[in-house]
Amino acid sequence: MMSKKIWLGYPAPTGEEKGNEWYGEGWNYAYPIGNGSIGAMVYGDPVHDTLQMNEETIWYGNGGRNRVNPKAASAYKKVRQLLIDGDIAEAIKMEEECMYAHPESERHYDTAENVRFDFKHGEYTDYRRTLDLESAVCSVEYKADGHSYTREFFVSAPDNVIAVHQSSSDGGKTSCKIDFSRRSDRTFKYELSENGLHVYAKEPEDGCTYCIAAAAENEGGVVIFSEKGLEVFDADSFTLYITIRTDYHSDDISEWCDERLSGACELGYEAVKSRHIADYRSYFDRMSLSLDGNDLDSLPTDKRMAACVDSPDNKLIELYFDFGRYLLISCSRPGSKPANLQGIWNKDMYPAWGSKYTININTEMNYWPAEVCNLSECHMPLFEHLKIMLPYGEKVAKDMYGLDGFVAHHNTDLFGDCAPQDWCITATIWPMGAAWLCTHIWTHYLYTRDKGFLREYLGILKQACLFFTEYMFEYNGKLLTGPSISPENTYVHPSGQRGQICVGPTMDSMIVRDIFTGCIAASKILGEEDELTEKLASMLPKVPTPTIGKYGQLMEWSEDYEEVEPGHRHISHLYGLYPSDQLTYEKTPELMEAAKVTLNRRLSAGGGHTGWSRAWIINMWARLRDGEKAGENVTALLSKSTYPNFFDKHPPFQIDGNFGGTAGIAEMLLQSQHGTIVLLPALPRAWSKGSVRGLKAIGDITVDIDWENGRVTYAKLTANQGGRVTLAAIDGITDEMVFEQESPYSVTVNGGSVSVANL
Repeated sequence: MMSKKIWLGYPAPTGEEKGNEWYGEGWNYAYPIGNGSIGAMVYGDPVHDTLQMNEETIWYGNGGRNRVNPKAASAYKKVRQLLIDGDIAEAIKMEEECMYAHPESERHYDTAENVRFDFKHGEYTDYRRTLDLESAVCSVEYKADGHSYTREFFVSAPDNVIAVHQSSSDGGKTSCKIDFSRRSDRTFKYELSENGLHVYAKEPEDGCTYCIAAAAENEGGVVIFSEKGLEVFDADSFTLYITIRTDYHSDDISEWCDERLSGACELGYEAVKSRHIADYRSYFDRMSLSLDGNDLDSLPTDKRMAACVDSPDNKLIELYFDFGRYLLISCSRPGSKPANLQGIWNKDMYPAWGSKYTININTEMNYWPAEVCNLSECHMPLFEHLKIMLPYGEKVAKDMYGLDGFVAHHNTDLFGDCAPQDWCITATIWPMGAAWLCTHIWTHYLYTRDKGFLREYLGILKQACLFFTEYMFEYNGKLLTGPSISPENTYVHPSGQRGQICVGPTMDSMIVRDIFTGCIAASKILGEEDELTEKLASMLPKVPTPTIGKYGQLMEWSEDYEEVEPGHRHISHLYGLYPSDQLTYEKTPELMEAAKVTLNRRLSAGGGHTGWSRAWIINMWARLRDGEKAGENVTALLSKSTYPNFFDKHPPFQIDGNFGGTAGIAEMLLQSQHGTIVLLPALPRAWSKGSVRGLKAIGDITVDIDWENGRVTYAKLTANQGGRVTLAAIDGITDEMVFEQESPYSVTVNGGSVSVANL
């Protein structure tokens, strides 16, 4: 069996000789490690190594600001009317003056900066840097001065430490200097502690104070801490432990760090490593994917990526799929914050788009693989963040629109800011962010059937719906949103004016339909039906359904406008195809054909040019059950939109493309919309033989599949809580099957036979 490792035959370049630009590029060669809240990037140079660090709550500034424009509440309906009247230019002018927030930006994420290692080695050979996806351990192996060395890196969730362990298999000694001093002026104090070293820093604009603490243990030789680092002399092996804590958590950060370092030192390296691997594998081992193909593990990952267009590499696709699961486990754990635009890995003080939570697709995409890939717990940080957002979103609804309920726009931050972000006509005024996030509440319930969870979050879902009962307006017999946008596209009005803001874009209506439908169903399940759910039920028939335009495409706006950029990266009007299930061949065949036309038009005009957009396209082709097109886009994602360390290339790095790609591969293997499970709905010919274990279908159903020559040869569906299982017809084996019982059971299809067993 091939190992699940990605590797490079060279260290990530730090670029000290080439300036910061190359340092930034070199970061895309470093390997990420993380435990949900603490992260690091491993450069892996045998002599001059760099460890770039992050902690999820190191953010610039703090919360509590009211950025809402006081003119907005009296202006937004005037902007709406100008749009209806076709005066696009005047609507834009009023929106910019009266609805944009001040200051324009929410808070942003920051880096914990770097640790520098200088080893006393001469020239090195036989270099290999590996990230093991089965153990979440990054290893650097090389030979120097006649000896073989291994350096291991991981971030432990049980012990909350970064561990760096240097050893030699043949008696080599290690001497090195470890420097914490190459930091910005945000660092204000270094002090020696009982365990080793504490470094304190403060974020600007009254941001968090945080402590980076280090301790070391060694076999042989000597370790000496100094004010800003430590030195190791002639050690047989040594381990550096690092932890990070901010006062966002209201802890005594020094005490918290000392407790973690003391615990790790008492356990010792092997025990810390063992606990880390066991904890990580409790998530990772829940499922597996195997695609038949040549074992190319002898080639470094970057060369395999470059070659996969001309030489199909199914095992590389396996690795990419597993890397997405690895990243989600490593940056979004129960008790942590949700994955931001870069997960937890960010090298910049002022990162692109603030490395915030961009909620007009990117944050949502981060969680597309969570349920289907059997990682439901990793979804929980997103829901916990909704609790933080709720009071701010209710205040924005009242202050900005004069309405009740919960609203957020296209970004939020660590502190739950829900006011408009940026002064950008293509993105800023879009009142659907909270609503889209709230669709995840219903999705999580569908996969887990957890009524306790549903009861806990129904109130948030209702508040999101309440806003739209007051915000939507009736026009020509339909209930529309507006002012809004179709992220982040531009249309040509019949008057010749170019516009972005509009009323009733298709995506808005589909999101509203999802949250209304989910809220009504959840309330019925829990016996929580009330006047609000009655109102939602009465409004639903007036919420527009998608319309087919003059090219046979799904219309993006309420009018059949021309697009300024036909190859735009956002394909928001196909939300109903994926991630929603409003469009299906069984229920809306004409709209499915229109969706296919839409997707082909986007791609023929150059769409899919960003990593996350390409990932979304994979999921769309999977829902359209076109395995060849889905497979072609998986290859394009790997060959064109992925950095050498497997990170998604927007560019720059955005983690959503990784998660969207993993979700897309799962979607090609299993779909479970509208109560029917479909096995291998979009299997490319190149994946003709393989197996998958542990995928999840709606209804808390675990699914295993084997296939050969593109056909299912074995399948097992385990209804973990009982209930109804409807299995679509399997070519050559059986017609559609329906099973139902209250207690847990399994259905096994093996060749031509079908069996049912109680659990």
